[in-house]
Amino acid sequence: MMRLTLLLAAASVLAPDLLPAQPVEEAALDEILVTARKRGEAESVQDVPIAVTAFSGEQLEARQVRDLQSLSFSMPNVMLDDIGTQKGVANFTIRGLGVNSSIPSIDPTVGTFVDGMYLGINAGVVYDLFDLEGIEVLRGPQGILFGRNVTGGAVLIRTRGPTNEFTANFKVSTTDDMDKVIAGSISGPLVEDKFAARLTGYYNDDDGWFTNLADGSDYGQSETWMVRPSFRWTPTERVDLTLRLETGELDGQGVPGQNRGLFSRDTFDFAINEPGFTKTEWQQAIAELNVDVGFGDGRITNILGWRDFEARAALDVDSTPNTAFHARSKSFQDQLSNELRYAGTFGRVSLTTGAFWFTQDLKYLELRNVASAIGLLNSTMGGVQEHDTFGVFAQTDIGLTDRWVLNLGLRYSEEKKDAQIATFIPTTNPAASACNFDAETCNFEFVNDDKWDDVTPKVGLQWRPTDDVQAYGFWTKGFRSGGYNLRSTSFAAPPGPTDQEEVDAYELGVKVDWPGGRVRTNLAVYHNEITDMQREVNLANPGVAVLQIVRNTADATIQGFEIEAQARVAASLLLTASYGYTEGEYDSIRFDISGDGVINAIDFGLTIPRLAESTYGAGFLHELPLGGSSLTTRVNFFHRDESPYTDNNLGVLNAADMLDASIGLRLMDEKLGISLFGRNLLDEVTEGNDTQLPDAPIFGGDGPGPRRPTFSPLNKGRVYGAELTYRF
Repeated sequence: MMRLTLLLAAASVLAPDLLPAQPVEEAALDEILVTARKRGEAESVQDVPIAVTAFSGEQLEARQVRDLQSLSFSMPNVMLDDIGTQKGVANFTIRGLGVNSSIPSIDPTVGTFVDGMYLGINAGVVYDLFDLEGIEVLRGPQGILFGRNVTGGAVLIRTRGPTNEFTANFKVSTTDDMDKVIAGSISGPLVEDKFAARLTGYYNDDDGWFTNLADGSDYGQSETWMVRPSFRWTPTERVDLTLRLETGELDGQGVPGQNRGLFSRDTFDFAINEPGFTKTEWQQAIAELNVDVGFGDGRITNILGWRDFEARAALDVDSTPNTAFHARSKSFQDQLSNELRYAGTFGRVSLTTGAFWFTQDLKYLELRNVASAIGLLNSTMGGVQEHDTFGVFAQTDIGLTDRWVLNLGLRYSEEKKDAQIATFIPTTNPAASACNFDAETCNFEFVNDDKWDDVTPKVGLQWRPTDDVQAYGFWTKGFRSGGYNLRSTSFAAPPGPTDQEEVDAYELGVKVDWPGGRVRTNLAVYHNEITDMQREVNLANPGVAVLQIVRNTADATIQGFEIEAQARVAASLLLTASYGYTEGEYDSIRFDISGDGVINAIDFGLTIPRLAESTYGAGFLHELPLGGSSLTTRVNFFHRDESPYTDNNLGVLNAADMLDASIGLRLMDEKLGISLFGRNLLDEVTEGNDTQLPDAPIFGGDGPGPRRPTFSPLNKGRVYGAELTYRF
């Protein structure tokens, strides 16, 4: 690892000498602004002393980004995947820290924030996006400013707000498999300089990319729509209030689950007898108030957020033409949060401080039909959970000299969860199960509540030898509260509570804009120590098909590095490249993660789930001016190593080489855009998960052998498309 780090550093030093000289005004790299430090104003990404990758709204549009998963093969050491069990459920992993769960009560390690509002569950995260100002991906624990259980990293989504000038943007696109999109936004003043509004709408009709070999039908159909009105009131120059409302719905078939006991993992073949369905609805409101104050030339910000989310689904988990494991589920979530903070500057001292409050109610029901020795089981389990969080935080940057800055931060967090859980009862009689799925009622045998609290500090140092070079280092902590398992599948494995998980994170980084502004290299090296790692352990089990146990399994160490580089070779040509390396090992083990009945060397020899050792990519963007028009060509390649999905390493996520390309023509003074694009041009097979099923014939098994039956929801393969946009 050290040898490769030195080679990369040497390559970044030599890179400027390999490029022809260009005038700065013709070849300088674009500046991207981010909000990662919650200052009063956005900052350049190169000034922020943490590892962050940011995409502007224009970059997202040029890449034809549909959802967060579209960025999964874009950044080193970052996996923004949909778990596939039910559309829209995030299974994000950054630097080897992630979860492999669709259970709503399992807190995400990578937090997602929309316009400052934290999304309390993984469900409803990977949905179609449109009309964005930008996306920021922060690597590593963000225990100070984004402290709501963000131990792996944070994804910040910023939607476009109302403008004081009239603007409009429309988009129509389709693909070779008839995945059609119609979207648009319109914005402008209602009362000049006082009141502005924006209306964004989105509609997608997907005819389905897959073929169900059980009956030869097209598969994967869905419809998605979203409406987002927003309003901005500016009563004075010092005060502005922005209200963003959103409602949306997704209605479609279930997931294309492949059984790898029957079909090769290198194909898109699958055959199921239950097409299933997905039905989700959401409404949300986010109110952001900003008040500029004379105290420290600062700004007071208050973000009040509310979200209501419902999801219903049915799926063929056994992924065969048999009825061996079919499931239906219902998820309900209602959350309310408020963050009040102040950001200001006092000479050489910058201060951000505030308080955060969050509450949510969860309800989950799951009906399983499972083939067993006593017949087809027909039983429902589930639970409810009330969850409250409170935190106070402060972060300050102290300029020791013109070139040295001391970074200090501290957050206190406390959380309380009350859970009532009904465990799965193996029975063929629905009336004998713990819950009534249709009536949405349960006889809870487990009732419990618990509290967790933690203090997460940060100490760091920045050095700016020149205005274009920054070196930084810090130590910080991340905290993820304990919790409960609302999908309790065994009376022998209590559904909680688990202990809290803690992460000690160390990071060193260098960010350089080389002379002339034509080359940029950002390097970060990190070392994370995880205590009481929380995991959902998935084990194939003949009685319930899949046994899911949530436990503090181990202490572990994860470390690695990433480097990102950009070079504007000429005014019209931009080159990009990145490389990430991650390695991890268990330091101590508290739970039999291999599932063989004992904790021994086999457990210590397992790889941490969702840890892909190497990720790397390269691409180019060529812009050819044509008078009042332009022609843009973009090609991006990205590789990700295979990684284990399950803790026992029997489930594996495929390695993949992703190649995307597009060519676009802008006409009429850049107002009209016509583009052709291709995604996953190498037709790589990737999956949301790789859950192991019992090795029995009815589940697609054939006894001992290299091919085990699985539930492996597939992602789309090669896609071609065309897009038309128009901007006023």
